[in-house]
Amino acid sequence: MYTLNCRGTLIDLSTPKVMGILNVTPDSFYDGGAHVETRELVAKAALLLEEGATFLDVGGYSSRPGAAALSEAEEIERVVPAIQAILEDFPEALISIDTFRSSVARNALEVGACMVNDISAGVQDHDMLDLVAEFQVPYVMMHMKGTPQTMTQHTTYEHLILEVRKHLSERMAAARKAGINDLIIDPGFGFAKTREQNFELLAGLDLFQEFEVPVLVGVSRKSMIYKTLGITPEEALNGTSVLHSWALQKGCNLLRVHDVKPAVECVQLFEAWTRG
Repeated sequence: MYTLNCRGTLIDLSTPKVMGILNVTPDSFYDGGAHVETRELVAKAALLLEEGATFLDVGGYSSRPGAAALSEAEEIERVVPAIQAILEDFPEALISIDTFRSSVARNALEVGACMVNDISAGVQDHDMLDLVAEFQVPYVMMHMKGTPQTMTQHTTYEHLILEVRKHLSERMAAARKAGINDLIIDPGFGFAKTREQNFELLAGLDLFQEFEVPVLVGVSRKSMIYKTLGITPEEALNGTSVLHSWALQKGCNLLRVHDVKPAVECVQLFEAWTRG
C-alpha cells in the first residue's frame, strides 16, 4: 500500500487518511473569514487535530469559482504566520500548503510545512516542480483547466475521464522527471467541471487507481452536493458524508474536508465493512 514521507514521518495510507481544511481567507465559499485571526486559526487547528486529522491544509488564496486574484506577497503574509502559529502550539502537526505559487510554497516549507497541494499541478508556475523536488515533500497534483477566475468557461470535454487521466499522467511524468518521489493525484471536483461532470468523475474514480499513486478527493460541502439537493453549503454535511463513503469504496486514499470528525467516522465504518 502507499506511504508518504513527510520529512521523516512516514504516513501509512493502508487506512485512508483525512486532511482538514484551514482557509486563511476572507472569501472561501464555505468558511471564508472564519479563521483569519491567529487565535481562531490555532483553535480550529486544535479541533481538527483532536478529531483525527492527519494533515492540516493551510491556504491563503481562495480558489472558488470567480474568486478575486491575490498577490504573492499577500498570500505569503496570510499563510506563513498561520503555519508558524500552528506549529508553535502543535510542533508535530503535518501541514500542507495549498498554493499554486512556488514562492508561497517555499516560504511555507521553510517555516515547517511538509506537503504541497497545488491545484494547477505545476502548470501555473513552472518553478513549482523543481521546488518540490528540492524539498522532497509529498506533492498533490490536481486537474484543472484555466484558473479559478476562468475555469467555469472550460467545462467542455469529449471524454471527461480520459482527458482528466491524460492530463494527470502528463503532469506526473513531468514531476517524476523533476525528481519528485511522493505524488498524490486529485481529479479536481468542481474545478472546470459542471455538476453533472463531477458525478461522472466520482462514478469513474476507481479508474485512477491504475496510476498506482494515492488519490485525494475534495468534495466537502461543494456545489455538486448543495445545488443537487437544493440546500446551502452550511446544510451539506450529510451529503458530503454520503459522497465520502462512495469515494472510499472507489479507492480514495485521502479525504480533504471541512468537517474532520464525520469524515473520520466514514473511514472507520468503511474499514469495518471491508474487513468485517
